[in-house]
Amino acid sequence: MFIEQRNQHFPPPSAQTARESSNPGAGKRDDNLASLANATIMMVDDEPITMEVVQTFLEDAGYERFQLIEDSRIAFDKILEERPDILLLDLMMPHVSGFEILEKIRTHPHIKHLPVIMLTSSSEAETKLQALDKGATDFLAKPVDPSELALRVRNTLAAKAYQDQLAYYDPLTNLPNRRLFLDRLEWSMQQADRQNSHLAVLHVALNQFKRVYDNFGPRVSDQVIKQAAIRIQNCVRSSDLVGHDSTGESDRYMLYRLGANEFSVLCTQLQQTESSAKVAARILEAMQSSFDAEVTEVLMPASIGIAGYPGDAHDIESLTQKAVIACAQAEEKGGSGFEFYSSQMNINSLQRIHMEANLRHAVENNELLLYYQPKVNIKSGLIVGVEALIRWRKPDGEMVFPDQFIPLAEESGLIIPLGEWVLKTACAQLALWQAQGNWISVAVNLSAKQFYAGNLVESVSRVINESSIDPSYLTLELTESLFMDDTTLAVGTLGGLMGLGSKISMDDFGTGYSSLGYLKSFPLNELKIDRSFLTGLNASRQDQALVSAIVYLAHEFDLKVVAEGVEDAAQLKFLTGIGCDQYQGYLFSKPVPVAEIDPMLASQGIQRRV
Repeated sequence: MFIEQRNQHFPPPSAQTARESSNPGAGKRDDNLASLANATIMMVDDEPITMEVVQTFLEDAGYERFQLIEDSRIAFDKILEERPDILLLDLMMPHVSGFEILEKIRTHPHIKHLPVIMLTSSSEAETKLQALDKGATDFLAKPVDPSELALRVRNTLAAKAYQDQLAYYDPLTNLPNRRLFLDRLEWSMQQADRQNSHLAVLHVALNQFKRVYDNFGPRVSDQVIKQAAIRIQNCVRSSDLVGHDSTGESDRYMLYRLGANEFSVLCTQLQQTESSAKVAARILEAMQSSFDAEVTEVLMPASIGIAGYPGDAHDIESLTQKAVIACAQAEEKGGSGFEFYSSQMNINSLQRIHMEANLRHAVENNELLLYYQPKVNIKSGLIVGVEALIRWRKPDGEMVFPDQFIPLAEESGLIIPLGEWVLKTACAQLALWQAQGNWISVAVNLSAKQFYAGNLVESVSRVINESSIDPSYLTLELTESLFMDDTTLAVGTLGGLMGLGSKISMDDFGTGYSSLGYLKSFPLNELKIDRSFLTGLNASRQDQALVSAIVYLAHEFDLKVVAEGVEDAAQLKFLTGIGCDQYQGYLFSKPVPVAEIDPMLASQGIQRRV
């Protein structure tokens, strides 16, 4: 059984050293030795108590990353999948012995050099010699001595780090080399299959390198290569902000030196291959300025080819070959550009880059506006609130809807300034309505990036104070799946928002992976039933039962229920019969600008404050 993972870490061989050594020009052997405590230590033993004791000893010695496996039958597969930096392997275990696991390790091309320290309670010299003969790096007698354990592990890792440096790193730039690139690529492709994600290979060629070498010689050209490596590495590091997650894992984007003037960037955990275009564009921009060649300055424009997995290829050889082909196509077009292997991806990526550039100026150019969709009280038929929905009207009058630009804003990080603009604009409108005596609620959607940015409560508090609204009429909507990413953080943040006086609504309820039991954990005021349950409401007894159950349970928790996407009278009749509180949808009104909402409110008369 795989019983514990602390500080989860899934590197290929030497990936930990790669991250520590990825800064071109950084110190090599000394830096690697200083980072040994970051190594991943895997233990395989059928006695959990023994592993816990060993882990405690090693934690006292400064190590932090551990993977413990109790079932020897799954050990080899886990070793191959997780690629630890060192393995502590028990010799005598039921089902599969340590000898058998060691033999399989030493015959597998990808992990045959993995350091293995055998743990044995046997005092027989023959057993120890047999372990060494089969390829054990070292052995320790049980029960282990803490000092001896720490010394053996440190010495083994130090030797491995030095050997890895020689085998896996380019001596000029200190970047991982082609050998490590291919290993990492294979491992990343396997991870992409497991996670149903995408990855991309960016093949970067420096077009004028041969001319620099011929004119200035190897010493100067080496200096230029090191400068280029630093520039590209800085671009790759800054691309951590591009991804859709909030973990900030630095190894999602990694740079390798493949040849004299060739580099490769491996981009993993992508939602789509086209996302890698942002990294390529950043590299091209960084390579525009001249390089110092001692006696003069030289230009070194780059050509970049991009191939994606699994879209363009299903094996390493094809994927890397197609990235090289795409790079050659970029060079044929004059260099200083990038090409996808797929022509359609070229079109898509250019469209995305242009849209992002235009979106960045949309706020300052006053191109954004809010539409409002009424939320209607089912019993009275009166508008009791509205949901603020962003729209983008381009200078030529074209209206861009959220599904076209919000995903791009999420990916690029623009969702944070966009979200702040929506909140400020909606609160300004709410303040105006309150001054006019229209006491309706305004709902604003918050994104995951806003929620996990760390300053959401302070931001909302500032906007509430600046707009001078009664915050009890402000509803903050968050999608159901967002609540599940980090429940502890979610509860704390939601409590802080509710402490400001605002209301909290769980949007798209029923589409995520939470259980109804989570409702008692989160501070909430409202549930919104996703429109997908409404589409089949008239014909599906299952949908009717599910919606009825949600309304009943929500009311038991003193939550209001809002049904989204109500489009016909039959749906409304059913919702009325089960006691749903509010609805919104095209049956009453589509989202409309303020100029169309105001007459609707006026026709209801002044709404008294509640």
